[in-house]
Amino acid sequence: MLSLVVKNRYRISEQRAIWFTVNADSFPHTACIGLGSNLGRSRRLLRSAWQVLSDYPGLTPQILSSPYRTKPVAMASSLWFVNAVGLLKTCLSPRELLDVLLRVEQDFGRTRLEDQPGYQNRTLDLDLLFFDDLVLHSADLTLPHPVMHTRWFVLIPLSEIAPHLRHPLLRKTITTLIADLSAPGRDDVVRIDWQESEK
Repeated sequence: MLSLVVKNRYRISEQRAIWFTVNADSFPHTACIGLGSNLGRSRRLLRSAWQVLSDYPGLTPQILSSPYRTKPVAMASSLWFVNAVGLLKTCLSPRELLDVLLRVEQDFGRTRLEDQPGYQNRTLDLDLLFFDDLVLHSADLTLPHPVMHTRWFVLIPLSEIAPHLRHPLLRKTITTLIADLSAPGRDDVVRIDWQESEK
């Protein structure tokens, strides 16, 4: 079992991204995480979940984008989401990291109703988008995330913190993916502030 002690210092900016100062020498992998919520105090939930990740051995959060208010995609819901994207360093494997993300979701009240097909409202959603430049297809994990390049609510916050990150399969930067995306919904992704009292 890993036993790592990492002291992280973080600052919540007045309006924009959350930056962490970390010592990442022992964390060789870079992972990209998508965060979302449309139930409860969504901004507070996302920020708290990101800070909880820093408590797990083998993880050091680096930067979290601004929050964005986004219209639900591919689901019937009147509850808009708050989405963000973060980068972290890790010495975990992709499978181990996915297990951590699922555990944090559950700890924050995420429930999956098996009798309801499709996407559902959720207190917290943590998606593993990239893991270095790894391409992986397994029964429970696909990397890079199979539809992230079609989602404005992923690309726009990701472009804020890593515009030159390159998609391992498409070989295009995040900036180029945004320029190429013709799907509707660009205007349904609106940057908001972390420190606002409301959702």
